[in-house]
Amino acid sequence: MQNRRHFLTAAAALLALPASAAFSAPAAPYTRLSRSHLKENPDKIEVIEFFSYGCGHCNDFNPIIKAWAARQPADLAFRRIPVAWNAAWKSLAKLYYALEASGDLARLDEAVFDALHKQRKQLYTDRNVVDWYVQQGGNGQKFADLLKSFAVASKMNQAEQLRDSMQVDVVPTLVVEGLYKVSGNAFEELLKNTDLTVAQVRAQRSKK
Repeated sequence: MQNRRHFLTAAAALLALPASAAFSAPAAPYTRLSRSHLKENPDKIEVIEFFSYGCGHCNDFNPIIKAWAARQPADLAFRRIPVAWNAAWKSLAKLYYALEASGDLARLDEAVFDALHKQRKQLYTDRNVVDWYVQQGGNGQKFADLLKSFAVASKMNQAEQLRDSMQVDVVPTLVVEGLYKVSGNAFEELLKNTDLTVAQVRAQRSKK
């Protein structure tokens, strides 16, 4: 996981704990937020991934979380929210929402990760982003207009508000039902705890 301030590995954290703490009962699979947040689809269980194209851990997690999402039943809705803690990541968040608006997100999502982490492209200005998009076969002028559009700016503002309200300071972070911020020091644990949290929500819904 990548923190906006620092990253501490699970192994180092474990060594820092007293022996009694290391063998204590398992922690809860999530942290309950102070209030519930509205979902895009109230009829479905919602899982949000907060991420950034610029985050190396998000790059590694991307194929894993996509495979997980593809296995979920129809009662679950998965969506992603890019975080923008600095100017570089703000440009990448704009890129995400412009791709979404253009209809090219599914086609180019993985290509953005590859451009940044394998090809070392500097997609941190509108000009560089548009040049890269043209290389992928897109219309540069239309994409430049999308990057500056009110729709993308509104999405950015909403993303920042949700990030702050849900107290997200590490990526990737998963939030279930706009209320449960999932715990986990490794991808496997994060998804296991997400499954546990979703199962709990599903059980609660079945009782209503």
